[in-house]
Amino acid sequence: MGALDGKVAIITGAGSGIGRASALRFAAEGAKVVLGDMAASVHETAEMIGAAATAVQMDAGDEADVSALVAKAIELHGHLDIAFANAGISGGMEGIFDNTVENFTSVLRVNLIGPWLMVKHAGKAMVDAGHGGSIILTASVAGIRSGAGGPPYSASKAGVINLAMVSAQQLSGTNVRCNAICPGLTETGMTKPTFDYAKEKGVTDKIGRLNPLRRGAQPEELANVALFLASDQASYVNGQAIAVDGGLSSSHPVTRQLTGQTAV
Repeated sequence: MGALDGKVAIITGAGSGIGRASALRFAAEGAKVVLGDMAASVHETAEMIGAAATAVQMDAGDEADVSALVAKAIELHGHLDIAFANAGISGGMEGIFDNTVENFTSVLRVNLIGPWLMVKHAGKAMVDAGHGGSIILTASVAGIRSGAGGPPYSASKAGVINLAMVSAQQLSGTNVRCNAICPGLTETGMTKPTFDYAKEKGVTDKIGRLNPLRRGAQPEELANVALFLASDQASYVNGQAIAVDGGLSSSHPVTRQLTGQTAV
């Protein structure tokens, strides 16, 4: 018996990375999955899963598209139990002075307004059905500390963390839970240039040198946490931002290295 037997899940950003890994994991645990992504690769993810998956090309920052994705899941399967708002963009690493209003707005639209739209529409469907549910939002370690992303990305992900807390409070009494996952550096399409550059220079071992595990994450490691939050095993976990970052946010790595406070 799978952890998600009989459940229906929506996952955005499912064309690659954490979204694809989560789609495969959820389906392997018995869920029917409705997958959204702007990229055509979302259809490849659905093909990898088979009959339990439906793919929709959509814009996670567009209200009509998000509403339609929720409606599609209910039309196909009769109910909705899990919504994973995972779609996101990086917005580059330009600093405060070099950024533009257009770039900042674009990042906020996908990374913060998108998750709010998922809470609004998927959460409403869950509340109306009266059976509870789980909403998962992808934030980032960049929303917890500085230096892990550009200004628009970091600000958007800090907003996602607060959105998860506010949503949990506003959904009080409905048995609909809302939590955020805060990945550290994870090998996905978004971070591919970083990993490719490290491989080219032969310094892959330095990718995660600032976190205690001293490596980057694989998407499957984030999918495992998403699965837990989606499942009934997390029935009392609500309004939380869970860092899955190899320990990066647990300490100040530069200070630790300078003062010699390491065992190795």
